[in-house]
Amino acid sequence: MGTVVSLTLPSASGADELVAATAVVERLFAGLDETFSLYRADSEASRLARAEIKLPDASGEMRRLYADAVGWRLLTEGAFTPERPDGVLDLSGIVKGYAIQEAGTSLLALGLRDWCLNAGGDVLVSGSPGAGSPGSGSDEPWRAGIVDPQDRRTLIAGYPLGGANSANGANLALATSGSAERGDHIWAAGAGAGAGAGAASGVRGAPAFRQVSVAAADIVTADVLATAIVAGGMPMLDRATDGWNIEVLAVQAGGELLATPGFRR
Repeated sequence: MGTVVSLTLPSASGADELVAATAVVERLFAGLDETFSLYRADSEASRLARAEIKLPDASGEMRRLYADAVGWRLLTEGAFTPERPDGVLDLSGIVKGYAIQEAGTSLLALGLRDWCLNAGGDVLVSGSPGAGSPGSGSDEPWRAGIVDPQDRRTLIAGYPLGGANSANGANLALATSGSAERGDHIWAAGAGAGAGAGAASGVRGAPAFRQVSVAAADIVTADVLATAIVAGGMPMLDRATDGWNIEVLAVQAGGELLATPGFRR
């Protein structure tokens, strides 16, 4: 998927646990890349783009993820869509969140309860970084930093994930979307066939936001809504904060910040 994935376990974790966890995450991301990457000529997604196969004949995993993406298109009233303006099916806007979610499920199946998984700046956590460490409370949250899109060496905010309130509805995921890392890869909602292609669902044009970060209970919701808000602008920001239990930090085109109460705290 063209991104760096890192896995962090508490310092008290054993070497064997880290090796097993890393192997599971690597295997899962590599498998999904082989299916969904449009940068691989031999992937199923590339074969679909070249019309060598049709969606009804695609794998069950491809069809399930497409159905999920279409569901999000309905929920966001078109701000998020699995089709590029040129008509090519592109699930990049949802597949990374799905990969992180599946990796988290696999880590829990290994019996690991405390970890932080970061894929290209999108973060999912479980438990606490202090679990098992002498003198360190197991209720400590993980802390995710959000960089300034105009200066990648500077943090503009931090957000606590997991920790003591993990079982009581605390946000476990944080996703960031925008142009700072990969340029204008998101196309504007309603863009026609003449618009350029993007690596995520949404719009290409003059976006209202340079960067949007969304904290949510699950990584797919955080990832999709961050992309949808960049794509749909202020109307989608209002729709997302009204319709989902999320926290949002948005960097406007001029550098001004818009933040929900969770980020302001």
